[in-house]
Amino acid sequence: MKVDFANFLSIGRAFSNRNFAIYTSGNSISLVGFWVHRVAVGWLAWQLTGSGFWLGAIAFADLCPVVVLGPIAGALADRIDRRRLAVICQTLSLLQASVLCVLTAIGAITIEMLFFLTLLVGIFGAMHQPARLSLVPALVRPEDLSSAVAITSVIFNLARFVGPALSGVIITTAGIAPAFAFNALTYVASIAALVCLRLLPRAAPETPPAGVFSEAFAGISYAVRHPAIGPLLVAAALVSVLARPVFELLPGFAGAVFERGPGGLAALTAAVGLGAIVGGLWLAQRPGILGLVSIALGSITTSGFTVALFAIAANFWLALAAMTVTGFAIICSGIATQTLIQSSVHDSMRGRVMALWGLIFRGMPALGALGMGWLSGFVGFRWPVAVGGIFCFSLGLWIFRKRERLIKELE
Repeated sequence: MKVDFANFLSIGRAFSNRNFAIYTSGNSISLVGFWVHRVAVGWLAWQLTGSGFWLGAIAFADLCPVVVLGPIAGALADRIDRRRLAVICQTLSLLQASVLCVLTAIGAITIEMLFFLTLLVGIFGAMHQPARLSLVPALVRPEDLSSAVAITSVIFNLARFVGPALSGVIITTAGIAPAFAFNALTYVASIAALVCLRLLPRAAPETPPAGVFSEAFAGISYAVRHPAIGPLLVAAALVSVLARPVFELLPGFAGAVFERGPGGLAALTAAVGLGAIVGGLWLAQRPGILGLVSIALGSITTSGFTVALFAIAANFWLALAAMTVTGFAIICSGIATQTLIQSSVHDSMRGRVMALWGLIFRGMPALGALGMGWLSGFVGFRWPVAVGGIFCFSLGLWIFRKRERLIKELE
């Protein structure tokens, strides 16, 4: 892995873009609140029911809207002002967190209410995601796009560890309701940042807008037919279904396979986070998109190998090392793929294509984990994950050998 220290020292060049600096400051605070909220919801569901079924149902309520509404949300992001859509979604999410805080504080919350409110915030999140992803290229100079995407991914991975830790402190010392209040307050920072952005007006669409469903289908057709975007999305789906589900199954490995309990789970999760942060920082210091195709496809191949190695590892320390490299490889494949897609998509289709990216990024790992988790009831955790890793490695290697066409299209 080559590091140009001159570029590394200028890793924050994306922050020289005023809009990106403002947006990132608000988004960083909001992301911490998001993870505080997510942990608090899970703990509240467990307190109310003590049921694994309801834990799964609450997770489903959060995820399902992304899968169902993603393409429609992408069409809306291409049709209306993306910043305005983001502000509306963030405001509605703030109201949801506030209502949940009040109901929890007065003891009126029920599991059915929690399910409904989680479904609502899942809908708001599904509508917000394409607008959020589509905004990034408008916040930076074209030569800073790769750095901006990488920095955004690093911040997300930092928040996913800071947030749960902070949530534990808040819940332990003050209770669950204050955790929801904290999340509501963080939305204020995000909304304020969005309002302060100075964006150039978007060009008018080349053709009159059709129906939302027609536009959503047109976005899918555009992505599939595009000589570069289609293959990149297929590659992203490959790693999402075959490699990334291992993250959802880490509790089972920590408890049933390595018999390390919560401490083992924390160590494995931290190893993934460490690798992801290093990978994000490495890509943030690279200028431009030259070489990103090889990085994206090579990282998919690497993640398949390390996931398989993790699954068969008899030594816990070897498993930790494998998870560190897996976190590095998967974040590199994600950042490189998203940067390439953002660089090649026509702006009129950006929202719809990024909605497909979001659907793949969030939805497919859950489907893969569902299948592997079901199989683990019959053959244990090791074999389903190992087979997924082997398939990911084999197919990734095959795609990597045919990368010249993608390099010609994108670089």
